Amino acid sequence: MKIYLAGPEVFLPDAVEMGRRKAEICALHGLSGLYPLDNVVDRAAPDASLQIFRANERMMDEASAIVANLTPFRGPGADAGTVYELGYMAGRGKLCLGYSNDPSVYADRVRNFTAVEGRDGRLVDSVGLTVEDFGLSDNLMMIHALDACGCPLVTPRVMPSDLWRDLTAFEACVRVAAQRLTGRPTPG
Repeated sequence: MKIYLAGPEVFLPDAVEMGRRKAEICALHGLSGLYPLDNVVDRAAPDASLQIFRANERMMDEASAIVANLTPFRGPGADAGTVYELGYMAGRGKLCLGYSNDPSVYADRVRNFTAVEGRDGRLVDSVGLTVEDFGLSDNLMMIHALDACGCPLVTPRVMPSDLWRDLTAFEACVRVAAQRLTGRPTPG
């Protein structure tokens, strides 16, 4: 069974190594991890971004499930590309799992980026836009897409010291995926 490994790790300096580690964890649980940087793309080509897009969609089409790293990236919410990939897989009725190494509530994180105040029974930011405040760790569409698959967002009780390289929550998702896809319990 193939599982698509989505997340902003592809932007880390050791991105290839992170993909290798994630794929090894998948293999320990009888799954084959598909990591976006495993695609062969000519990054010097004028259409490199389109090649990446098409290659990632082909990988997702091959996969039975996705594990999406929804740890906030360059802002208070998840990486936009990862969110697209989660929606792509959910829209195809595939098993969707996700984790975030940041256990805090979305509205609290928004406060780290802009002024937030209560107004007329809702939270608003510095330009008057409503801040989603349901006590969830990110946008309700992502959280409930995971819930609809029967796989709620996995978060640690306490944020790990290395937000981008701690794979404890990732492995918890892989264990659930393996059990759901194979029907057999997995190690750990």
